[in-house]
Amino acid sequence: MLLQYFIVVGMALLMTGAQSEVIEVFAEAGSQAILPCKCNPLSTHLPAIIWTKANKGTVWRKERSGLQYWGYSWSPKGSHRAQCPHSQFERGDYSLQINNVRDEDGGIYSCRVDNGNQVTENVVSLRIIKVSISPSVPIWGKDVKISCDVNPWPNGATVQWTLNNSRFLTPTTIMKKSFMREKADARLTGNWTCFVDYKGKEGRASATLTVMGIVQPSKDDTKVYAAVGSAVTLPCVFSSELIPSRKPSSDNSASLKEVGFQDAGRYRCSGTVEQQWLTRNMQLVVAKIDSSIPSKKKDSLMLDCQLSDTSEVTNYEWVHVVYDLNGTRSEGSILNGKTLSISKVSEENRGEWACRFYGKEGLLGNVTYQVHLMGGLSGQKSSGVSQNTVAVVGLSFLLVVLLLILIQMYKNHQRRKRIFQYPALETIVHTTSNEREERERNREKM
Repeated sequence: MLLQYFIVVGMALLMTGAQSEVIEVFAEAGSQAILPCKCNPLSTHLPAIIWTKANKGTVWRKERSGLQYWGYSWSPKGSHRAQCPHSQFERGDYSLQINNVRDEDGGIYSCRVDNGNQVTENVVSLRIIKVSISPSVPIWGKDVKISCDVNPWPNGATVQWTLNNSRFLTPTTIMKKSFMREKADARLTGNWTCFVDYKGKEGRASATLTVMGIVQPSKDDTKVYAAVGSAVTLPCVFSSELIPSRKPSSDNSASLKEVGFQDAGRYRCSGTVEQQWLTRNMQLVVAKIDSSIPSKKKDSLMLDCQLSDTSEVTNYEWVHVVYDLNGTRSEGSILNGKTLSISKVSEENRGEWACRFYGKEGLLGNVTYQVHLMGGLSGQKSSGVSQNTVAVVGLSFLLVVLLLILIQMYKNHQRRKRIFQYPALETIVHTTSNEREERERNREKM
């Protein structure tokens, strides 16, 4: 290739009026490449133009008569990938456009313009650049190779990589294709761009890297927030193309119907895919509101917003939420702070109080507390509850006493009924009683 390059350049220098500069052009694979060819239009006659590629022959040519010809490989099935816009000829611009460039299009091109009394020839070096990823969609934890391929490769070029528009590696001077071999994980996902700088010209190409594995949560140590008493789902979703061994589907999330404060802690999701053990750790953070009545302020209620882990929390907000008879929701003004003191729990403070907690990226979650108006001071722990309990206990005691009295009366009644069934027995009883009374009176006289 280098020998052909110098031969073409040497021939160009021998031509009359030839330009000695070799023009460098970079084009990303699949894009459109424009190979410049400009000269001064010195003649009113139509020039003869021919574009050739080293060792490949004619790409495109146009005779003075206006007839055009394409090389066989440049017009498959009648579709011309290479052409020169005629609208630019009057300006002396005979640049060649190549659509959907391929890796094999890279090489040395020559543009020859014959105006009859002067021949001008330009030499263009077209370099096709692309980013390749192998395997195209790697599995988490396995090796992945990211390459910056340029054809033909510019020896001494400076290469720089960026991932999602941020520099990944510092520029290095290399003598071969630039590539990296890494373990596939979340930090590699995104848009990779390779920048190649050579002789003041810059080429670039991009490719998107997607890693198959556990896609939700997308990274380790993800925190999931939930309020006490609510339901929560701990995500464990694999890529749709992957179904772990001994699992029915790619979604293996776990659910808790009613979260308790004791459920807070670390959880792990795991599975085997193509003999690769994949895991993802996450943390369940549980929020609750504790209430208390200050000893010095019996007419106030203190609410404290508590989380099992506050490492990501930067701010707390309280808001009073009220629903009218139609179910319309309305919110009061926002109060900042981890704790909230309601100085007088009255009608205006009745309803739902929500504690919202925020992190650097916005809202993390919320937890609510219901304040009910019962007597003077009320809440989820109200003195009205104890009063109702006393009333119920007292009423129950009275009912038990009444029931015992009724049972005794019923027994007496049944006994009398049994005695009345035997009149002779009743007479004997009365006679015995009368005799006893007579003897007692005689004893007193003596």
